[in-house]
Amino acid sequence: MSTTTAAVLPTVQLQVNYNEVKTIAKDFITKFKDSMIDIDDEINQTHEGKYMNILQQVANRQKTSINIEFDDLKLFLTNYDPDSSNTYQEARRLLPTMLTNTRHFVELFSQVIDDLMPEPTEEISYRDDVLDVILHQRRLRNARLQQESNEEFNQLRDGFTQPDSAAANVGGQEDNIANPTDANLFPAKLTRRYCLYFVPLSNAKALSVRQTKGKFVGHFITVRGIVTRVSDVKPSALVIAYTCDKCGYEIFQEVNSKTFTPLTECNSPSCVNDNNKGQLFMSTQLSSQVPVGHIPRSLTVHVNGDLVRSMNPGDTVDLSGIFMPSPYTGYRALKAGLLTETYLEAQHVKQHKKQYDSMTLSSQAQDKIDELLLQGDVYNKLAKSIAPEIYGHLDVKKILLLLLCGGVTKEIGDGLKIRGDINVCLMGDPGVAKSQLLKAIGKIAPRSVYTTGRGSSGVGLTAAVMRDPITDEMVLEGGALVLADNGICCIDEFDKMDESDRTAIHEVMEQQTISIAKAGITTTLNARTSILAAANPLYGRYNPRLSPHENINLPAALLSRFDIMFLILDQPSRENDEKLAQHVAYVHMHNKQPDMDFTPVDLTPLENIFLEQKLLNQWWLKKSLLAILRLAQASARLRFDNQVRLDDVDEAIRLIEVSKSSYKEREVEDESSTTKIYNIIKSIVTQDGGDRVALDQIKDRVIAKGFTLEQFEHCIMEYDGIWQMANERTFLAWVRTSLAFLTFGVGFLQYYRVESKASVLESNSKTSAIERLNRPIGSICMVLSGLTLIFGAVRYFQVQDLLQNDYYPATRFTILIILLMNLSMLIVVFALDIEVSVT
Repeated sequence: MSTTTAAVLPTVQLQVNYNEVKTIAKDFITKFKDSMIDIDDEINQTHEGKYMNILQQVANRQKTSINIEFDDLKLFLTNYDPDSSNTYQEARRLLPTMLTNTRHFVELFSQVIDDLMPEPTEEISYRDDVLDVILHQRRLRNARLQQESNEEFNQLRDGFTQPDSAAANVGGQEDNIANPTDANLFPAKLTRRYCLYFVPLSNAKALSVRQTKGKFVGHFITVRGIVTRVSDVKPSALVIAYTCDKCGYEIFQEVNSKTFTPLTECNSPSCVNDNNKGQLFMSTQLSSQVPVGHIPRSLTVHVNGDLVRSMNPGDTVDLSGIFMPSPYTGYRALKAGLLTETYLEAQHVKQHKKQYDSMTLSSQAQDKIDELLLQGDVYNKLAKSIAPEIYGHLDVKKILLLLLCGGVTKEIGDGLKIRGDINVCLMGDPGVAKSQLLKAIGKIAPRSVYTTGRGSSGVGLTAAVMRDPITDEMVLEGGALVLADNGICCIDEFDKMDESDRTAIHEVMEQQTISIAKAGITTTLNARTSILAAANPLYGRYNPRLSPHENINLPAALLSRFDIMFLILDQPSRENDEKLAQHVAYVHMHNKQPDMDFTPVDLTPLENIFLEQKLLNQWWLKKSLLAILRLAQASARLRFDNQVRLDDVDEAIRLIEVSKSSYKEREVEDESSTTKIYNIIKSIVTQDGGDRVALDQIKDRVIAKGFTLEQFEHCIMEYDGIWQMANERTFLAWVRTSLAFLTFGVGFLQYYRVESKASVLESNSKTSAIERLNRPIGSICMVLSGLTLIFGAVRYFQVQDLLQNDYYPATRFTILIILLMNLSMLIVVFALDIEVSVT
């Protein structure tokens, strides 16, 4: 029956000649040259081959991993010209065979590398590693045992004259003594100081988790996914060492699976000949092997060696490795039957976004940065490069740019920390691209997490205590804020969160930690993240008839933790709506943003300003000072400067003023743009306290408030009588009120003199032409003086809060009328003086 069964079972003969494969692998490692190598690296190399230089670095303890790229192997096999035809045929099918049976070729290439490993060119100390110490001690012990065995054998050979049978016994003893030395050679896994990995082809297609089927078992595949959980690093036994307490013999057992059967008998020659079953002591040589991350209920990934801790929860990665089965054991095997679990033995990890600690600037990137700095105006160019397909919102993009850079976290000597990360809240009407801006920042930031308020709970944002399905231990599952540590957490629909869930992030926004005391776990997690939130007003759209606090449905304790809250409104404007429509139409027509004029790019003064702003604006909080510090530090980082300048502080204050003014209550709701600009200029003059202000300073402040240049120029022309342009139209100048009052006084004095001279003429009973003109001229002067006084008084009370003390604007028209009036009265008085003298 067994014969019949054996005949029925199908057999497959693999057409693989492993000796030829080793020859090809040896030629590949020794002869392959990298044509893309840098000149500096080529000078530092000691071998011509790419992989021989890597082996030399491993021998010198400069590297601990060897990455065999399939692209290099494919290129080598394309131009490979072996001596024999069998080798040529084997080379033609080597790469497809390796992609379908990768696990076997890892060991085969490792054996070839062990044979080709060069001697170190640098001095290596055996005290560098625990394994070095153990191997060094074992080699010294083996050398001592070898020397003792040789001496014992020489004594037996020289001290006795033995028959052939005795000589044969001595020869057998010689073999028994020599054999332990050969048997005590260390296994390859114990002496290898490297980990071998295969790098996938550059054009390999990344599969989704749902596409990993049973047909891929044993194949080398690439899977794309998001790391959701990372377990702790746990030791895994690779080599088991046994020591016999009878003969002192040491045996090594390699472990190639999850489980192994310990040896129960010593297989040394002395114990085998004596039939002794000595007691065995087991010692384990450990190597780091950990399941770095897996997608629950979908796929588990096992990572060895240097790839350990190469991923964190929340990372988007492409994992290339060997798709392997994992049979059940124990009671689960009885229930599962022929079913098996599967896992991916990772060989290569490709991060879609580099982490901060692994980011290195290449020479090309550094050249681009230097070129950008030489062009100037980096701040505006970088801001416009954020989501260029979104029209407008330049100030919002500047704030988001500073959010990406962040400030500097201060740590005081007593352990107090002052956060440097910036928290921003975007609130506004629906359809103003708030969510698009959040997603754009999430794509730009090297580490970011995007979530929504309605689908997030307090536990989901902070951390949850759960039971690990693999280790069956109570573990902490990090939430969105923990996953965004040292990054940005984008929370959309922030106003839709429940109040109990929203309060969970209070500690994160200020202290940047999460305190947990659940299920016997009491700890504090780091959440050093910047929070970028987007929310809608309470009634869906912003109601201008209600106060900002009534529109913004957020508690004051949470609002104070946002450094900037920007209100984005959808205000109807024919000009802006036409430009927006053109922009949107261009994006849909050409599938790109419109062309720009540049290529988008992939402390005492501060205290005084803060005090003045706090006195003038009651909506400034004490935390606004820290917000200015963070924004100013981020602005300085954009210039790669270690010092904050006054320009950085001014820009930080400007951005905060823009954000505050977007939702600040207005005392007069029906003010025109000209009146609003006039009030802005009035506040600037009040702060400066002088009789003139630079026009550029006023222009920058007015444009920062959201007004256009045309509106500013219209206001200057509309109030041209209040101020005068000076110094070639670079300053706005005012006239002192003392000069105006002096002119009024002179006018009334001249009128009094006219009346006096007229009275003298009347008393002399003289009638003349001057007398006939006296009364009408005097009346006209009286009326003009009265009108001038009334007009000046009205203007004074209208703008009395514009300037300080005795400064108020006098119009050109008023001064001209006063001068003409005084001139006419002077002429009349002069004529009367002549008449009186003649009389």
